[in-house]
Amino acid sequence: MSLFLKFVFGMFLLTVFVEAHDKVVVCYYGTWATYRSGDGKFSVSDIDTSLCTHLVYTFAGINNDGTVVSLDPYLDLADNYGLDNFNKFNALKQQNAKLKTILAVGGWNEGSAKYSTMAASATQRKTFITTARDMLLNYGFDGLDIDWEYPNQRDTTQGAADVENFSLLLKELREEFDKHGLLITVAVVAVKQSASLSYDIPTISKYVDLISIMAYDMYGAWDSVTGHNAPLHEDKDRIYAVDAALNYWLTQGCPPEKLVLGLPFYGRTFTLTDASVNGVGAPASGAGLAGQYTATNGLIGYNEFCNKLNTETWDVLYDSIAQVPYAVQGNNWVSYDDPNSLVKKVEYAMNLGIGGAMVWSIETDDFHGKCGEDFALLKAINNALAGSGSTSTTTSSTTPSTTVSLTTSTSTTASTNPSTTAASTTVSSTKAPTSTTSSPTTQSTAKTTTTTASTTSVLCTQEGPIANPDDCSTFFICVMGGYGLETRLMECPNDLVWDDTNKYCNYKYLVKC
Repeated sequence: MSLFLKFVFGMFLLTVFVEAHDKVVVCYYGTWATYRSGDGKFSVSDIDTSLCTHLVYTFAGINNDGTVVSLDPYLDLADNYGLDNFNKFNALKQQNAKLKTILAVGGWNEGSAKYSTMAASATQRKTFITTARDMLLNYGFDGLDIDWEYPNQRDTTQGAADVENFSLLLKELREEFDKHGLLITVAVVAVKQSASLSYDIPTISKYVDLISIMAYDMYGAWDSVTGHNAPLHEDKDRIYAVDAALNYWLTQGCPPEKLVLGLPFYGRTFTLTDASVNGVGAPASGAGLAGQYTATNGLIGYNEFCNKLNTETWDVLYDSIAQVPYAVQGNNWVSYDDPNSLVKKVEYAMNLGIGGAMVWSIETDDFHGKCGEDFALLKAINNALAGSGSTSTTTSSTTPSTTVSLTTSTSTTASTNPSTTAASTTVSSTKAPTSTTSSPTTQSTAKTTTTTASTTSVLCTQEGPIANPDDCSTFFICVMGGYGLETRLMECPNDLVWDDTNKYCNYKYLVKC
C-alpha cells in the first residue's frame, strides 16, 4: 500500500468510531496524568478525539463562597507560564467538530461539605452558577459536569436537605445555561443503597442532559473479602452489580436516553489473607499492589496491569456469572475489566435502550498500545455501541474461554513489588456504598504548591518525579516551564510517603525515609 493510501485509510479510521453509532461516549480525562513519568504520562495531545463524543476535564472546584475555581492554575491556565490546558483541551474540537468538551466540578477529594453549604444558600447558588457560566464561556467549554460526591453523605453540612437542594441547584443552573446553549451533565453513585440517599431521580432527570452512573467500585480493599470492581451480574443479593444499578435508575424514573453507563479502565487489587484460598469472596487483609503510574495501593490502571500480564506469571480466571476476569499471583488478587468484559456490559446496557457509555478514565487505557492495539478498551466500547460487539486484537489479559486458571506468560515470575505482599489497611466492617474513583484519589499528587527558584536549581535535572529530601510525605515533579525546568511540590495521599526507589507513594513501613 502506498504511503498516500495508508494516510487516507488512517484518516478514515479516525472517523469510523463515534460516527458509526448514535450513542454518547463520555470520556473523563484525569488531568493529573500530565505529571506522570515515562509511559504513564498522558497529556491533552495524547487524546484521540475520534473515540469520544463528550470529553470531560477533571476537576475544577469551588471556594467557600461557591465561586468555581481552577484547582491547579499552573496546569489549567496560561498565567505565569502555566501549561494552558483549558485552552488546549477545547482546541481539540478543531480535530472533531462534533466533539463536546465538558468541565467537571467536584470529585472525591473536594468532599461534600462545600457543595452542601453552597446548594443550601440562594446567594451561593447564584455565585456558583454565574462563575461556572463565565468559566465555560471564557475558555470555550460546551457544558458543566457536576460531580458532587455525594448529597446527604460523607461530610455533608445539611444532611437530608441536600436532596432537594441539589434538585434546586440543577433547576436554576438549567434556567441560566439554556440562555447560552450550555450542557449540564452529572456523575452519580450507581447502587440503590447509596443513590437512594442522595437523589430525587425524576426531578434531577428533568434538568440535566446526561446522567453518568459510576457503576464501579462495587468491591474494593475496604471489604474483608475479594470481589469484583464492576460485575455485570451477582449470584446473591444482586445489589452490587451493573445490572442492578441500571435497573434501579431506570425504574426510579430516569429516562433511558439520558442514562449513561460508567465503565472502569482500572482494576481493584487485594492482598489475600491466605494465598491458597483465592477465589471470589476469599478472605482479604486489605489493599493489594499499586500501579506503576497511578501509585495507589488497591488500584491499578488497565495499561499498568495488562503490561504485568504480559511480563509476569499470573493465573487469569473468568467469572461466568459476573462476566468479568480476575487474576491471582501469590497473595495478589486483582479484579479488572478487559475489552471482552466491557463489550458484555455495553451489550446488556444497549438492550435497555440507554444513552451510551462513560469511561473512567482515558489515561489508564492502553493508549500507547504496549499490550496490543492502542486505546483497546475505548475502541472495544465504540465497536459494541456500533452493534458489532467485536473487539480488536487484544492482549493476554482478554477473557479466557474457560473458568480454569491460565498462565499468561511463559517467563518466570517477576519479583513482586514489596507493597503487594505486606501492605494492608483497616477493613471496613460494612460494605462501602459509594464510588471513590471519579476523583484525583487515583493519583499520587493530591495537592500542589509552588517552590522557590533555589530549590528548582538544586533538584531538577530532567522531567519527572524526584524525592523531597526534607519531607518524605511530599515529593517534587519536575516540569518544563517558561525558564527551563521548574518544580512542583506534591503531597502523597492517604498518609503514604514517597518511595523514590519505585517512584510512587507507598506505605510508611515499606519505605526507608
